[in-house]
Amino acid sequence: MLNLLIFLLSCYKVVNGDYRDPHCNGKQVIVHLFEWKWTDIADECERFLGKKQFCGVQVSPPNEHVVVTHPMRPWWEKYQLVSYKLHSRGGTEAEFKDMIVRCKNVGVRIYVDAVVNHMAGLGRIGIGTAGSHFNSSNYDFPGVPYTRQHFNTRDKCPSGNGGVDNYSDPKNVRNCFLVGLTDLDQSQEYVRDKIAEYFNHCIDIGVAGFRIDASKHMWPGDVKAIQDRVKDLPEGGRPFFYHEVIDQNDGAVRVNEYYELGYVTEFRYCQKIAYGIHDFGQLNDMYVPSWGMSDPSHAFVFVDNHDNQRGHGGGGNLITHKTPRDYKMAVAFTLAYNYGFTRVMSSYFFDNSDQGPPDNADFSAKDVTINADGSCGNGWVCEHRWNPIANMAVFRNAVAGTEIKNWRNQNDEISFARGQKGFFAMAKQGHMDRTLQTGLPAGEYCELVSDCKKKITVDGRGNAHIVIDNSAEPIIAFIVNGPTGPGDHLFNHYPLPTKLPSASTTSSSGLSTTDSIGVSPTGSVDSSTTSSPGPIITPGNGTWARTVILIEKMTRNGEDLFIDGGISHDHRQGCTPDANTSPCAIPIIHNKEPSFYNAYDAWKQGDHHLDWYGPEVGQGSYQGRRPTGSPAVWTTNDRNRQEYNPLNTYGPHYWLLDVMMDCSKTENGWFEFKYKINNNWEGRIHNQHCGDPPYRSENHMAKCGAKNVFQQNGQCEIKPF
Repeated sequence: MLNLLIFLLSCYKVVNGDYRDPHCNGKQVIVHLFEWKWTDIADECERFLGKKQFCGVQVSPPNEHVVVTHPMRPWWEKYQLVSYKLHSRGGTEAEFKDMIVRCKNVGVRIYVDAVVNHMAGLGRIGIGTAGSHFNSSNYDFPGVPYTRQHFNTRDKCPSGNGGVDNYSDPKNVRNCFLVGLTDLDQSQEYVRDKIAEYFNHCIDIGVAGFRIDASKHMWPGDVKAIQDRVKDLPEGGRPFFYHEVIDQNDGAVRVNEYYELGYVTEFRYCQKIAYGIHDFGQLNDMYVPSWGMSDPSHAFVFVDNHDNQRGHGGGGNLITHKTPRDYKMAVAFTLAYNYGFTRVMSSYFFDNSDQGPPDNADFSAKDVTINADGSCGNGWVCEHRWNPIANMAVFRNAVAGTEIKNWRNQNDEISFARGQKGFFAMAKQGHMDRTLQTGLPAGEYCELVSDCKKKITVDGRGNAHIVIDNSAEPIIAFIVNGPTGPGDHLFNHYPLPTKLPSASTTSSSGLSTTDSIGVSPTGSVDSSTTSSPGPIITPGNGTWARTVILIEKMTRNGEDLFIDGGISHDHRQGCTPDANTSPCAIPIIHNKEPSFYNAYDAWKQGDHHLDWYGPEVGQGSYQGRRPTGSPAVWTTNDRNRQEYNPLNTYGPHYWLLDVMMDCSKTENGWFEFKYKINNNWEGRIHNQHCGDPPYRSENHMAKCGAKNVFQQNGQCEIKPF
């Protein structure tokens, strides 16, 4: 009986788990890179999104879809599915997998725009993007396979023409064909299984969650039955779900019907923020329960999306990128305010509402190019790169969970604090000059929107002189424990849960993408616990040599740099998480001299190998905080500072690893490594190879018995001792 009870409780936990965790370590902002190719998204994660603390990317539907080439390839062809094969205009399944790994390595998760209400529209016959034949008029989709029996029948639809035409009738909305699209019957077990099978495949390759397109047109009970079939993520927890439910008080379907299934899109917010930017008085109450708006714990909010910026799906009277000044204010306010979970839009320029992404002569999407000023070329707007948007993502993360305080809305000027963690102000006319109560601790703060080019001083009473003199971007924001200067790059400085990779699944970078066993449930291993013995050096054996790594990396308070490495799984077989026996791990002994930094001295204890699996069993912790690899220490070449180290002849912000290394475990004297900031991997290494290593790697290559120096500008040097 007890075993049965445990089984039933475990089933209840799986089935009734919360779908609102995006699994991005507390970060608060998703960006929709609409119609971007997978290769471009992977690059953007590494060069920008990880650094700006974005939680994740919503990608366009990755499934096989119809191909429409006359007179153009419209964006909506991706919403007319042929199969669940992961081969679309965005790229191949291999490119999709590579994108997921590369983004996750820099702390950015991938969320799929999932089309499961329907397949392709009636009247379409041909071959999809993955090569599957289909005939929608016959309801024949052999790539799944689906046949006529898997779609809603005419007798279930109360409309006269079989299409959705009466939003006051739930049966009409959910059983009829939406704009002629072949409507799947999700009440069938087979259909539920096929959709769940697709979701589970995405989860297996690293997808963290799903935006469900047209949830409004599916019965909540059917959607729940599908989500109940979906597995947990490999790292634990239910996948993230947010549902497209266009509820503008104009029909029978309400957002609260979907609350138990995750977040719900709040389209009324798009209207409310547009009103507010045009009339600041409307900003006094952005969440209006009497409007029927989603409660704050279920609202998924945005200024615009790919549909309504084109006048579709609840569009009209909105603010979009076509009015940049208003749009920057709207998104900045949304990210500063405390309503819902946020997504920002990243668009391309269009003249026709059907127009697909910028394309080449063969209709393939153009690459997203980056101009010298950080903006995008080739017809891509990239609103997410605009400072009042990108840097406000940092603000949103820093103030998460705090209430609004010191609210002021007068004379077309608005300002407020978020608890005691951040302060925001905006001036409709482009100018503000006032002394305001911030509620923040005294100190000098970096102003985020200007990329720290401006500083704001808060006095001992919490007051600050706020000056806005930028008509194009009339916004200021600053946070406690924020960046300290223009070169700080706003990297994520919040401690992240330690997750160790296992040897079972490795990425193209040589790093694992799944979790390992062997970590205590609390994640706090102290140096006093039982540890593996350190490596033994036989005097005179000639295989051990002093090895130094210096990495130039500007960081912030609360960030530390750790090094993982050895020989990659792609190059050497038989790697395991046990560093004592793994052929990929390299024995090391840290320099025993104490440093100025107590945490570093603690983290060195019990660290006997350079390997890919984070902390070793028995490796020291400091005040409950575990390392995520072999610790490096911050150094400078300034002799007047306590962080001075004679090995650093280059400048400030060089992180040092100084060890004795067993060169016999390397590959002809060479080894690989990557660094982490706290628990965030750096991106794939491109063209930073010094000397003549015996093989190529997408990790850094360094030499045993040498001083290996790696600079932020891509230069590196290797000098023998």
